[in-house]
Amino acid sequence: MKPDMFRQPVSIMVGLGFPAEVRSVMDAYRHLVEWPPSQRNSAHSVALKACSAALRGEIEAETARGFFAAFAEKHDLIASETNSIAAWRWRRDKDPHVL
Repeated sequence: MKPDMFRQPVSIMVGLGFPAEVRSVMDAYRHLVEWPPSQRNSAHSVALKACSAALRGEIEAETARGFFAAFAEKHDLIASETNSIAAWRWRRDKDPHVL
């Protein structure tokens, strides 16, 4: 496993309410960098600094995961199991190639 991979992904809601799995420090970092500047706060700042430190090898990926998950929870981004299943079914119905 790559050193920046999370042991367990953080499932968040993105776009029009579709779940996405954040599987690595780099994925989390990208989400944080793309977060609208007008909505950034201390939780965002701490999570971004943690991801940056993890990418530099200064802290463990799981530590950065914890800060990213806290950020996602604070902003109501955590995808529930129910939301994930509903979105998967919707995609499956629209695209027969979705497993």
